Amino acid sequence: MLTITRKLEFDAGHRIPDHKSQCRNLHGHRYTLEITLTGDVIDAEGNSDNGMIMDFSDVKTLAKEHLIDVWDHAFLVYEKDDKVREFLASLPGHKTVVIGCIPTVENLARVAFNILKTVFTDRYGTGLRLHKLVLHETPNCWAEITDA
Repeated sequence: MLTITRKLEFDAGHRIPDHKSQCRNLHGHRYTLEITLTGDVIDAEGNSDNGMIMDFSDVKTLAKEHLIDVWDHAFLVYEKDDKVREFLASLPGHKTVVIGCIPTVENLARVAFNILKTVFTDRYGTGLRLHKLVLHETPNCWAEITDA
């Protein structure tokens, strides 16, 4: 299996409401996202993507449109974290993204994977699909999800 991987970064805030330590407080991270795609190498003379699974600039453009630009410099808040949601709503023009699960790196990786797997499909390549997503919360801590 041949794969390609594109790395992107974004900044976002979150909190883990029931955490036993400091992560229960509002804080932020410089997240690093690695998107690994698989597919057949395009064989089309004269095509800009000839010899590629997908052009890395196209991977970046699609990931930014559907995920990075949505989450970058936003506060990712759990839908049941009512007091924080109320506080964030009181800040004029604040960028808040409400998600249906506690925003741990594991859950964020799963949400990101589910968003991007609908983006990276055959319509952009030959047999193209999202194979793996790695989300680094810090340089030393991350979650990985792979298409089974």
